[in-house]
Amino acid sequence: MANKNILLIEPGYKNKYPPLGLMKIAQYHGPRGKRDRVRFIKGEDRSVLNEAWDRIYVTTLFSFEYPKISQAIDFALEVANGQADKVFVGGIAASLMHERFLDERRWHGIRFIKGLLSEAPAVSLQLDDFAEELYSSDTSGRPIEDLVPDYDILSQIDYRYPVRDAYFAYTSRGCIRKCHFCGVPKLEGMQRDTESLTDLVRAIDEHYGPKKDLILMDNNVVASPRFKEIIAEIRDLGFVPDAKLLRPGAKVAVQRRVDFNQGVDARILCKDPMYLRELATICLKPLRIAFDHLGVRKPYEQAVRYGADFGLTELSNYMLYNFHDGPEDLFERMRLNVALNEELGIRIWSFPMRYQPTNRPDRGHIGEKWSRYQLRSMQIILQATHGIVSGAPEFFKRAFGDTFDDYARILLLPHDFIFNRTWYERYDPDQKLYEFQSEFKKLHADERAELLELLSSRDPREFVLLSDCASSERVRRVLRFYVPASKDELASIWTKQKELVRLESVSDLGLAEDERVEDAGLDYEDESPAQPIPQRRMERITA
Repeated sequence: MANKNILLIEPGYKNKYPPLGLMKIAQYHGPRGKRDRVRFIKGEDRSVLNEAWDRIYVTTLFSFEYPKISQAIDFALEVANGQADKVFVGGIAASLMHERFLDERRWHGIRFIKGLLSEAPAVSLQLDDFAEELYSSDTSGRPIEDLVPDYDILSQIDYRYPVRDAYFAYTSRGCIRKCHFCGVPKLEGMQRDTESLTDLVRAIDEHYGPKKDLILMDNNVVASPRFKEIIAEIRDLGFVPDAKLLRPGAKVAVQRRVDFNQGVDARILCKDPMYLRELATICLKPLRIAFDHLGVRKPYEQAVRYGADFGLTELSNYMLYNFHDGPEDLFERMRLNVALNEELGIRIWSFPMRYQPTNRPDRGHIGEKWSRYQLRSMQIILQATHGIVSGAPEFFKRAFGDTFDDYARILLLPHDFIFNRTWYERYDPDQKLYEFQSEFKKLHADERAELLELLSSRDPREFVLLSDCASSERVRRVLRFYVPASKDELASIWTKQKELVRLESVSDLGLAEDERVEDAGLDYEDESPAQPIPQRRMERITA
C-alpha cells in the first residue's frame, strides 16, 4: 500500500523546537517506513488543496495556542474535503484538553489522540481494521514513539526553528513528581527509561548527518536510576567539555553543547554532589534548574553552589509565577540569583514563566496573589528585557528595582512608562514620569490599593473611563497617567529614542537564541475582559 499521500500540519504559532511527533510519524510513513509520499507544512499552505490526501496529521503544542490550533484543524478538514476520518490530531494540547476537542461538534469524527504513540501504530492511532483503514493491520509494528525522527521534512517549510542543528532525544519519559501545575503526569505518567540514546544518535548520523548539539527533553533526568549510565553514554558519544564538531568539508569546527531543556531537579541535586560532578563531565550549557517557589530555596541554592564547585558557571532557571506565589515571592527568587552571581562569580539567567492551567485555552489565568495589572506589568518588563532576567546587579536593579518596594512600585507604573522607561526618565521634554511620581507619592496605602483594583478591572483601552470610579481627587489625578498613549505618539517616541540610545539586545546579555526558553508569552496581548477584583508554570514540555 505504498505511495499514499500523507500530509503533516503544524499550526502557525511560533515555537523553538521542530515538531518531534510529526517527525516520527514522517519516519513511519516515509521512505524507510511505508514508502508513502509525505508533505509537511506549517500554518495554512493552500497549495495542498490541489491534491488528494489519504491521511492528515495535525500536531498541537501549548493549550493557550488554542485559536491557532483550531485554525489548523479546520484547515485540515477543508483539505480532507470534510472527510473527518482522514484527520488525526495529537500532541500536548490535544492530550491535556482532550474532552474539549472531542466535544467540538464541527470536529466530530476526527481522531484526537491522547498521550504518546507508544503502542503498535494501528492501536495508537485508533485504526479500524473492520473498516479496512490505511495500515489498520499494523497491530504489532514498532511504536511510532520509538522511531528515529525524520529530519528531511524540515526542509519542506520556510520557518526557521531557533534550535534545529541538534539530536532531539529522551533518555527517560515521565516524572517521579506530580506537580499540580505541570502537564507531564497526564501526558507521560510515571518515570521510565527509553531505548538506547547511542542507537538513536547513530541512526540520525547515518541518515541525516551529524548534528551539532544534543537536546535532551527528559522531564527529570536526575531521578533516573540510570543517571550515571546516561551521563557516561553522553560522554561516549563525544559530548565532553569543549567538544567541537568538524563536518566534512568544513574549515572551522563548531562548539557543541548538551541541553537538558526541561531542567534538572534541585531537590535531588542538593542531596549529593555526585549529580553535579557527573553533569560537569559533559558539555552542558546551560545548567537549567527550576526554582518554582521560595519553598525550594535551600535545595536550589545548594544545587547552584555544587554546580559552581564543579565549574558549571553558566546557569539558566525557570521561575514559575502566578501559581500560589505572589510578587514578593518572585522578586526574592530573582534577587537571590543576583546575590549568588556576585558571591560565586557565576552567570545565572532567569526565565519567569507565567503559570497557566494546562487545560485552559488562553493565557488569562490570574493567580490569587497577583492582579491582572501586575501580571501585564511583569509581561511588559520582560518584553523590554527579551524575556530574560539577568543576574548582573545593575541590569537587575534597572529592570526590577533593588528592593521589593521598588519592584512593587514598578509593577504599578503606567505601562507606557515601563516599556519606554529610558525615554521618560531621560529625554521626555514634558517630564511626565516625574509629574506622575509627584502625584503618586500623595496617595495613601488604601488609595494605592484602590488604584490597583481599578486598573485590574478594565481593559487598558477603557482606562479613560476609570476616573469616574475613583473615590478621591488624588486617585483621579493619578489615573490620567494610565491612559495609553496613541500609536502616533508612541511611534514618535520610538523614533526619537532610537536616535538617542541603543537598546540592549539579547546578544548583549551573552545568551544565545537557542538557549532561551520555548515560550514566555512575550507577544501575548491581554485584551480579554477583566474579572471582577478580587477574584510555569507554563507548560514546559515539547511535542
